Amino acid sequence: MLYAVIAEDVENSLELRMSVRPDHVARLVALKDSGKLVLAGPHPAIDSDDPGTNGFTGSLIVAEFDSLEKAQAWADTDPYIKAGVYKKVTVKPFKKVLP
Repeated sequence: MLYAVIAEDVENSLELRMSVRPDHVARLVALKDSGKLVLAGPHPAIDSDDPGTNGFTGSLIVAEFDSLEKAQAWADTDPYIKAGVYKKVTVKPFKKVLP
């Protein structure tokens, strides 16, 4: 089943994000390589693809996991959590309808 991982950043998270981004992205690449990643990306803090120093307010990841518990366990070990980038992470089932 698909699950949405919806994360909210702490204020002024850009420096923290950049410091652990390679580890965060490596986990996403592994998920992609296993054929389980549907999409992943950050929420820019402003209406721009490149928010510059405004940074980001969170992230969205949609991926396939065997259960909600496994999706939550995967999300709980994200480097952004360990580094203090995310202040809140919600994991819930997702049903893709379109496209």
